[in-house]
Amino acid sequence: MSGSRLHKSILNARVGLLFYFLTLILSFFSRKIFLDCLGADFIGLTGTLQNILGILNLAELGIGSCISFFLFKPLQEDNREKMMEIMSVFGYLYRKIGSIIGLGSIVVSLFFPFIFQKTIFDSGIIYFAFFSYMGSSLIGYFINYRQILLTADQKNYIVSAYFQTANIIKTLIQITLAYYYRNLYLWVFIEFVFGIISCIILNWKINKEYPWLKTKINDGKLLLKKYPEILINTKQIFVHKIKDFLLNKSDEIMVFAFVSLKMVAFYGNYTMIINKVLVMFITALDGASAGVGNLVAEGNKKNIVKVFWELMSIRYFIAGIVIFSFYHLLEPFIIWWLGPQYLLDHTILILLLVNLFIMQTRGVVDIFNHSYGQYADTWAAWAEGIINLTITILTAIHWGIIGILLGKIISTCIIITIWKPYYLFTQGIRMPVKLYWKGTLKYYVIFIFTFIVITLLSGFLPFHPSQSLSQLIIYAVFTVVPFTIVYFLLILWKAPGMFHFINRFPIFNRLKLR
Repeated sequence: MSGSRLHKSILNARVGLLFYFLTLILSFFSRKIFLDCLGADFIGLTGTLQNILGILNLAELGIGSCISFFLFKPLQEDNREKMMEIMSVFGYLYRKIGSIIGLGSIVVSLFFPFIFQKTIFDSGIIYFAFFSYMGSSLIGYFINYRQILLTADQKNYIVSAYFQTANIIKTLIQITLAYYYRNLYLWVFIEFVFGIISCIILNWKINKEYPWLKTKINDGKLLLKKYPEILINTKQIFVHKIKDFLLNKSDEIMVFAFVSLKMVAFYGNYTMIINKVLVMFITALDGASAGVGNLVAEGNKKNIVKVFWELMSIRYFIAGIVIFSFYHLLEPFIIWWLGPQYLLDHTILILLLVNLFIMQTRGVVDIFNHSYGQYADTWAAWAEGIINLTITILTAIHWGIIGILLGKIISTCIIITIWKPYYLFTQGIRMPVKLYWKGTLKYYVIFIFTFIVITLLSGFLPFHPSQSLSQLIIYAVFTVVPFTIVYFLLILWKAPGMFHFINRFPIFNRLKLR
């Protein structure tokens, strides 16, 4: 990546990670307070309502991803007129979508008496929470749509700074109100109010950052004829968005349908921790996605392949550390944090980690496919969704959460792990796919070898991480640190990309590792 792209990527990562660690600590504390003061059923209810709204948000059709792709070239050329035209089209489409989502929310809410007939909550709080979440979501469609330009311009650190600051303040207020008043309506009301506040502040910042950006939403319909490829790509992305929701956002609905509302909260404790790490991944690594888009636009294949393996090395390195850490520390942490009564079957943890590893190591291939504008493989999205749903329905009836996770893992292994790299290398980068597998299999072998060796050695440690926080920290140091060192050295020695990546930083370059 060029110096400018690298600088913006690092800035995105620094700002994002700062807020990540601030919100990480606050999240664990707030989750404990909310479970104790508001109840596991209420936390399960809010998770289910948000996922129902997530289904309605599929009407977004993936237009945001599509628009960011079309903004890469105008940004590189500083073509402001074209950027304003594309953003006008985006604003027009988003307002139409927002109206559809609002109407759909009203229709779906008519069925709540049937959907939630076995819950302990009255209809008042269910409807109040749902429409509050809906209002916060619609703000993004009618007002906040311009933030897509910040993301495409590698200025996502601005979005992170304003949204995360507001989120921290909101959570602190909710903690205080939950602890002293235990009022469900008040808790939800704060959620809605801060959605509005964040919107106002972010739009003020966008106006300062791009004072020349004047969108004409009313002209969006006419301008759409000038950019017919936007609708073509959007239709392709939409299918992938449906699949992504089924795989990543429907867990709470599936657990609610096949197990219970209370178990949604129990499962949510695990996924909350995992999702926090997912946010860290997105913050630290996906900040480079816009830079990759500009890189692909330049067309230097040698540089494209070099950056691809650099990003792969970092992605696998961090994913390996996270999976190892979770396997050894997640269950002891939940015992210390919430109590042993909140533990789920150990098999669920293993399957969650397998799925997490797949999801996080896929990121580089996804970024490059997006940068090449490759969404025409809609059949793959349908196949992945069908495989996932079929296996989930057949197995969840008997195995509950385990069956839900099996559906996700099997479908992603077939499509994400095998097909997507093939699609990228044959249609995008246009190189033999065997080069991908020759490089990637090294990461799998190194990870499995290091995981097994350090896990076996950890059995000799005289620490009991579930007994106290101090024991947990000591155990973490004596397991995660050795794993990290050995894993890093093996990747640096045998796998492609890491050497070139660390030599981008002067301190490593002076060491002359090779």
